[in-house]
Amino acid sequence: MNEPSLTPEQRADLVDYFFERAHESIDEAKYLRDGGYFNGAVTRLYYACFNASRGLLTANGIDTSTHHGVKTMISMEFIRKGLLGIEHGATLNDLFNQRQASDYEAYAFRDASSVAFLLPKAESFIEAVETLVRNN
Repeated sequence: MNEPSLTPEQRADLVDYFFERAHESIDEAKYLRDGGYFNGAVTRLYYACFNASRGLLTANGIDTSTHHGVKTMISMEFIRKGLLGIEHGATLNDLFNQRQASDYEAYAFRDASSVAFLLPKAESFIEAVETLVRNN
């Protein structure tokens, strides 16, 4: 994602796109949960937070193109500076780890209770990130 040459209007459109994708991913997670596809639901919850993170970073002119880079920049620029709560950093890291396990580990099984636990955390993360963008 190479964004330095974006106009302010393009940057705002890209931020809106990332938040649209975040909300779509939440809806997809609920759909997968309701169908009993819990590993897929956890993956979509991670991507919801990942896209919200990309929206926040883009809104602040921060460019990174990897999952690790996104997590690192959220931590450095927003968690450590007290702009986002520590619990939100923990949510992003936990969802990343859960997504990795769900997608790549043999015998990784998520269940309804794990999705029920993670869904409100993901929604809270997205709400906090959107609030930061709106208030800037």
